Amino acid sequence: MTQVANMTHAIGVVMDPIAGIAFKKDTTLALLLAARARGWTLYYMEQRDLALSRGTPVATMAPLEVFDSPDKWFELGNREDRPLTELDAILMRKDPPFDSEYIYSSYILEAAEDQGVLIVNKPRSLRDCNEKVFATQFPQFTPPLLVSRDPGRIRRFHSEHKNVILKPLDGMGGSAIFHVREGDSNLSVIIETLTHHGARTIMAQKYIPEISAGDKRILLVDGEAIPYCLARIPAEGESRGNLAAGGRGVVQPLSDRDRKIAETIGPVLREKGILFAGLDVIGEYLTEINVTSPTCVREIDREQDTQIGDKLMEAIAGRLR
Repeated sequence: MTQVANMTHAIGVVMDPIAGIAFKKDTTLALLLAARARGWTLYYMEQRDLALSRGTPVATMAPLEVFDSPDKWFELGNREDRPLTELDAILMRKDPPFDSEYIYSSYILEAAEDQGVLIVNKPRSLRDCNEKVFATQFPQFTPPLLVSRDPGRIRRFHSEHKNVILKPLDGMGGSAIFHVREGDSNLSVIIETLTHHGARTIMAQKYIPEISAGDKRILLVDGEAIPYCLARIPAEGESRGNLAAGGRGVVQPLSDRDRKIAETIGPVLREKGILFAGLDVIGEYLTEINVTSPTCVREIDREQDTQIGDKLMEAIAGRLR
């Protein structure tokens, strides 16, 4: 494979604008710092930079330097059109929503994968493994739930379980998540809003009271669980633990149940080419499997020196060998 520079590996990243990230907690930056610490060369791209030109996957990419400093965490070189095949690996770190544009980007990255570039995570698995629906493949760990766009079916689920969470299938950060209790007069309008009057599929999930102790993010690298998770504890009066929704994070060791869930799912992730994933666990229950851009690395590393980014780079190096 052609190297872009005389370094061990050339690594590209597709991400949201790097100038706008939150330095203190951005996981993509943590991964890039780990790659740079190995002497690897970095190249920066956004979704709009990706293209297929006469069947060849290309991008307008810029050399990237990263720094562990809140005053200056990146520096970009001159942008230039290059074939993606000049890279050894590409980190796909674009945040949801998982929309049509995300799918089109995955097709371009898959064309590069077909020509020998390692894509983390595997494009086909990004398309196949919706972060909420994928969890339903492990019903032994999930709470009672329903995936549907039929308002009547969703109402019957609410009638059966009384206290439920309703959420879209393509959101992130706790956006558009509704906690609907028994007798809630807003049930119909919430269902209408989320399903677009029956045109869009959503998830209904039995409410898990243990959310008060935190929505745990368990990170897996190449199918192996990091021994500490981040419990995201809801703010007062909230039912969402997401940090983006005002939750606070507490680092804690995995429980026996957490480890059992991770040990069951880990081999499936590895088989699907998902080198980096985040499991969301509330109490005893698996609620989501995040495969697009899992977060919480900085928070866990800061307290436990787990060096998660370096573990992922080692997994990438192993694949490239």
